[in-house]
Amino acid sequence: MTTRHEERLASCERRYRELAHELAEVGYIASGSVALRANRCGKANCACHDDPPRLHGPYWHFTAKVDGKTVNKLLSQDDARLYEEWIANDRKVRSLLTEMRSVAAKAQALMLTQRESDPARHRRRSASPETTKAASRRSG
Repeated sequence: MTTRHEERLASCERRYRELAHELAEVGYIASGSVALRANRCGKANCACHDDPPRLHGPYWHFTAKVDGKTVNKLLSQDDARLYEEWIANDRKVRSLLTEMRSVAAKAQALMLTQRESDPARHRRRSASPETTKAASRRSG
């Protein structure tokens, strides 16, 4: 392996370890979204059904997919802040994993290139007479 090749591989390994350390520092995660929404109620005579409507709220809502179904959850303002932090952590985790995959792919390419250029790997082994006889029996 050349010195430059070793340096590039060592650089990939260092970056991969840095990303793994960052990943370990991330807190709780949640996927979904938090939004402030105004709602209509079910009472026909309520002002929320007027033209123009005066909607109830605004209220904090968390929305996520659970087992293929969309789930909504009404939140307090404090809970909404927590969910926003967890969602930001989830985005950070996804970003770190994407970068880790990229660094790993570079390192893998370097390792495979080094392996292919290894002269010992390309030496052909001479077949033993027993191996040659067994191969000819199977093919014929």
